[in-house]
Amino acid sequence: MSMLADLRPPHPQPGERTLESDLCIHIFTTSAALVGVCLTVIGLIRVVIATTQVGTIADDLLAGDATLFMISCVLSYWALRARSARRMHRIERAADAIFLLGLLLMTIVCGVVTWALL
Repeated sequence: MSMLADLRPPHPQPGERTLESDLCIHIFTTSAALVGVCLTVIGLIRVVIATTQVGTIADDLLAGDATLFMISCVLSYWALRARSARRMHRIERAADAIFLLGLLLMTIVCGVVTWALL
């Protein structure tokens, strides 16, 4: 029995950060940074479109991507502010899923930009 007790993670002490809150912090900061990246790339694509007359849907996709990252950022902040652990986990799962969807869309945008500007 004592060996099993040693394998269990220790209970967090009051005031101690848990893995869940660390994940929320990472989602919050990364998605906020990626909103800025999306907006910067939209500006760059608009300059390329104006100079080369090559149209692409990448800027529209990036606008949707920035929206997904912004929603993820707001949800992760909400999860950090939640008082109930159960509510925090639910909101965190939603923020994580939307963040992953945003990353997937960003991968698709990279392909669109690569093949459209070749």
